[in-house]
Parts: sequence; structure tokens; C-alpha cells
Amino acid sequence: MMITTNRIVSVTEANQNFSKVTQTAHKYGDSVIFKRNKPAYILFDIEKMGDDFIREYEKLKMKYMSERLLEEYSEAYKALAK
Repeated sequence: MMITTNRIVSVTEANQNFSKVTQTAHKYGDSVIFKRNKPAYILFDIEKMGDDFIREYEKLKMKYMSERLLEEYSEAYKALAK
């Protein structure tokens, strides 16, 4: 993802002026909140992103959860596979 400077807000500024973060997300589709000079959070305007975005987000979330479960219980899955 390419982050343009007009979409960046510091975490301090976000805490003090959250409406600025939401206005930026509304204008550009998203707002990137930096913490210690690194991207830490993203706020999306769901209306601008659309249904496809929500579906992709849900798929990625499920993939992440599945990978964590496989990693956490890998020994149990190996035993069950025998």
C-alpha cells in the first residue's frame, strides 16, 4: 500500500482530534495513524471501500485466524492426521 503524506496522522494527533482522522478517511478512503514514526493503524471509510473490501477483509481475517490455529495446535493436527 502506498501511503501518501496527506493521509498520515500521528497517534497523538488522533487521540486529541479523532474527527481529523475520520475526515481524512472520508476524503481519501483511509487514514494511516503513525506511532513512533511507523504505520500502526488504518481507519477505513467503509462506504468508499465498498462491499468487495469488506469481503476481502473477512477472508483475510479468517486466513489469519486459521494460520494461528494451525500454528498453535500443530502437534494435535499432526497426531490426528496419523
